Amino acid sequence: MANIRSRSGLLWKKWGRECMFFATGFGFLLIVLLPSLNSWKKESDMIPKHFPGTSPGDLVDLTLLQSSKVKGAVCLDGSAPGYHLQRGFGSGSNYWIVHIEGGGWCNTLESCSLRKNTALGSSTFMEKQVPFSGFLSSNQSQNPDFFSWNKVRIRYCDGASLSGELEDEVQGYGLFFRGQRIWRAIMDELLLKGLANAQKALLSGCSAGGLATFIHCDDFRALLPKGVTVKCLADGGFFLDEKDVSGKRSIKSFYHEVVSMQGVSKNLRKDCVSRVQPSQCFFPQEFITGIETPIFIVNSAYDWWQIQNILAPDDADPHNDWLKCKQDIYNCNLDQLKVLHEYRSSMLDALEPFQHSKNGGMFINSCYAHCQTWKDKTWHSPESPRLNNKSFYSKVN
Repeated sequence: MANIRSRSGLLWKKWGRECMFFATGFGFLLIVLLPSLNSWKKESDMIPKHFPGTSPGDLVDLTLLQSSKVKGAVCLDGSAPGYHLQRGFGSGSNYWIVHIEGGGWCNTLESCSLRKNTALGSSTFMEKQVPFSGFLSSNQSQNPDFFSWNKVRIRYCDGASLSGELEDEVQGYGLFFRGQRIWRAIMDELLLKGLANAQKALLSGCSAGGLATFIHCDDFRALLPKGVTVKCLADGGFFLDEKDVSGKRSIKSFYHEVVSMQGVSKNLRKDCVSRVQPSQCFFPQEFITGIETPIFIVNSAYDWWQIQNILAPDDADPHNDWLKCKQDIYNCNLDQLKVLHEYRSSMLDALEPFQHSKNGGMFINSCYAHCQTWKDKTWHSPESPRLNNKSFYSKVN
């Protein structure tokens, strides 16, 4: 625990029972974002179930892109994709946030078939209204810089971070892998609805949506006219290529299956796939320094989802030695705490090349958390995680 990097900010922060360790983050910000600006089958664990602190005025209707079916831009089950749009007003009328929700991935035809019977694979099961909170909130006291912006939440229904693309339906399963087409169809729709006239635009995402933000950041900028201030914010999407506690690379194998089955490779960065196998380019650490659009990373070095599903997945812990530790980090023994600290060190190592990017900034804390920008409590409140007395809200702005 004492091995803290000299260039890192250091602060003991206890946030409920979730910030147990030294909170550590890189004490710099190279960009200012928009001033005034089985364990693997638990996809549902990665999508927010509730939004604390929201009010009835934050409920936003679902819009389905029925016309997108002609383009083949459909969810896993062939239904129309959807999004929620809350119109901006006043000074925010020409400013936009486009947010991609999270929800994991599916790596086999069987797991994708199960997924297509949920909101993560079919618009048939999507809520007709969802509340917007955190940096999507319209409450000025909770979100003083972005409350009046146009805000979009893209529903996630493809299981491959909006990047898969197979031409044909998978016969016998009724599956469609069309995430890339969904991305383009929704962008085309939003451009017609005013995004093309934006003065400022921010692409963001949580978890698997955070990974999608890394993947689509430069494409998002390319879709908008020159002169628009375009930036990206990836929250909880920096998934590590690390061994699990049994010594296996479960996440590496899993990503390889996702990329191969869903035809993802053609939509990954060419400069990355030219030097490593395509599935490696599903890890942001492999391509982040090549992203040209300004991007800001919000992540925990002790991300609970990664600890539960990458570091200590159920298959790697047959005797449940890690069960109590994963449920509550206060129950971790000294050996387990050492492993967690090593995982944190691996994340800082993976992020180190990004420190030298002229287009990057980050807020890396050590809360036992996963996705922090969409919650009122962590986004902008007296209880928000802080590094050197700065919350990530103040860093993003």
